[in-house]
Amino acid sequence: MTTLAPPPGQESTRRSHRAGPPADGGLDSRARRLFTGPEDDPRWARPALWAILLLATALYAWNLTSITGNTFYDAAVYSGTKSWKAFFFGALDSGSFITVDKPPFALWVMGLSARVFGYGTWQLMLPMVAAGTGSVAILYRSVKRDFGAVAGTVSALVLTLTPITVAITRDTNPDPILVLLMMLGAVALLKAVRNGKLMPLVWSAVAIGFAFNTKMMQAYVVLPAFFLVYLWATNVSLGKRIRNLAVATVALVVSSAWWMVIVDLIPASSRPYIGGSTDNTVWDLVIGYNGFGRIFGASSSVGSQGNGASFGGSSGLYRMFNEIMGGQISWLIPFAAIALVAGLVLRGRAPRTDPKRAALMLWGGWFVLHFLTFSLAEGTFHPYYVTAMAPGIAALAGAGGVLLYRAFREGAAAKWAWVLPVAIAASTVWAVVLLQRVSGSGTVYTVAEIVVAVAGIASVLGLLVGRFTRRHRLMGFAALAAIVALLAGPAAYSVSAATSSTNGTNPTAGPSTGGGMGGGGGGMGGAPSGAKSGTKPSGSAPSGTKPSGSAPSGTMPSGSGSASSSSSESGSESGSESGSESGTQSTGGGGMGGGTQVSSAMITYLKKHQDGATWLLAVSTDQTASSIILESGQPVISMGGWSGSDNAMTLAKLKSLVKSGKLHYIIVSSDGGQGTNSEIATWVKAHGTAVKSSAYSSSSSTSTSSSTSSGLYRLDASDVS
Repeated sequence: MTTLAPPPGQESTRRSHRAGPPADGGLDSRARRLFTGPEDDPRWARPALWAILLLATALYAWNLTSITGNTFYDAAVYSGTKSWKAFFFGALDSGSFITVDKPPFALWVMGLSARVFGYGTWQLMLPMVAAGTGSVAILYRSVKRDFGAVAGTVSALVLTLTPITVAITRDTNPDPILVLLMMLGAVALLKAVRNGKLMPLVWSAVAIGFAFNTKMMQAYVVLPAFFLVYLWATNVSLGKRIRNLAVATVALVVSSAWWMVIVDLIPASSRPYIGGSTDNTVWDLVIGYNGFGRIFGASSSVGSQGNGASFGGSSGLYRMFNEIMGGQISWLIPFAAIALVAGLVLRGRAPRTDPKRAALMLWGGWFVLHFLTFSLAEGTFHPYYVTAMAPGIAALAGAGGVLLYRAFREGAAAKWAWVLPVAIAASTVWAVVLLQRVSGSGTVYTVAEIVVAVAGIASVLGLLVGRFTRRHRLMGFAALAAIVALLAGPAAYSVSAATSSTNGTNPTAGPSTGGGMGGGGGGMGGAPSGAKSGTKPSGSAPSGTKPSGSAPSGTMPSGSGSASSSSSESGSESGSESGSESGTQSTGGGGMGGGTQVSSAMITYLKKHQDGATWLLAVSTDQTASSIILESGQPVISMGGWSGSDNAMTLAKLKSLVKSGKLHYIIVSSDGGQGTNSEIATWVKAHGTAVKSSAYSSSSSTSTSSSTSSGLYRLDASDVS
């Protein structure tokens, strides 16, 4: 099948025979090209792209209204629809007591969608699906420009079928927005390399700056590759390259830091506490919780989350291949690595400004930098982080695969001509190993294993026989068989991710591996306590209405259970299940709120007796507060951030809120707390009025913890001395 990789002299000839009237630049012509592609494209190229984009949209949006999402971010988006102040700061609650532990750009995107279309599941998911499909289209265009339609098509298909990408795009975590912005930065950089102009480089820096305002330091992982590629391959003088990079660096700093600078300049008394920080500044969040704490497992920030808690297995070069991560991302890593090395060698004698080598360096650097960062990180690590690595793997699979095929078919660079069947064989064997790990998990995986083995063997044999007999058509069919072999496994996992329920705070694809589930701060973990991974959290609204656990209209769904909450970073699916049976749910965590049950009946009682207070309730952690916010539609204070260890609430601040009538109710656990929480718990117990559980629950639905002491206290201005 010579259309896979025609010799250089034949491609333009074949393309010139394409039917259709010449482009006249009119509206009809542009509309026609939108669906059929440019005149010099192969006939199949644009229909294939549309089919891939349709497939991506279907996978990302399948049964959209059943998606539970991450209640932590869902609550922040909801709060942002009620208050522009909460919207700007990315506050968890509409009263703007504390922010989420990430910058707010992704929240802004979802929040604008919710403000335009109303708050609900599909309104929050619409930007995520668009970001996922948009990333596929951008990768296709970028790879096609340098390596042709076949390479672009393969790259787009690989990205579409990357299992963890399907799983995270069906969620409200910020990662799909992050990847889209990084992709825009990469495309702009390659344009700057080709034309040597300054503005594309500046726009690349701005895109990465907005990515920083989506997930902070993770956006900077690709920067070394960006700088190196521009400095090496751009066709302008060295001095101009350095000057342009200096200007772009300024644009990067400004676009990255503007929100952080504004927030840190605002007096702490006039803004929310910065969740995840130790000193109530965004800068501390950047270098601690979302910076070095992720890499080294410890920082000055409490946000290091257990000084090394991991849900993707132990750190090390094998991490991407272990039983947790292997099925999520590693299917084509062997092929991508081989293709990168061989591709660079094959382009070794090209001029310094060779665009193909520059593209290989960029996507190879993207892949290698992410691989090393994620593999060696000793801090909090969750499987869905690696969706950021997927574009690099996909681009190398398409671009490198085409380069290797052409070398093999044409006999160029004889000692490298045989790399293609070796790369296919290596990735085929690895795919069989991955599928063997989940044997017995379902028919689809058994079928995928058979398809991988048969297609892989047929591909390698077909390539070898075709090469020796000079039967180019046989080699073309063998190349198609290779695509089937390498994508059958990821496709099975991706279909599973699209058609089954996943953990909203830590989504993964495919069968459960028995590890890697559970929760962490800021949407980086937290299986709902009382609900096993893959199930809808207790207390969620019916499918097709609101995101998980929500009833933001202010009334609880009929038959609703309790406000659900995410567990601490235990890394397991275990947790108290009594909540889902009794209509109550553990708030989770130690300190204030830990070990105390929050039921729908309690929430109804609190709303009835809110008495004009700004906040319905104060609890210990974000995961508890977010679920109650979605259940009640009212602002709830998280006093300790995600882990319960933030110093967001002090005794003096609590007294001030109570005295001003902005807060009346607080939950204090029976075992007190730690640090400042212990001091607050002691004061509340001494001055507040305990609310008996019988005040809001009948004897049949009373919390299993106690019928007289629920941990809920009422405080009024008169209680403050």
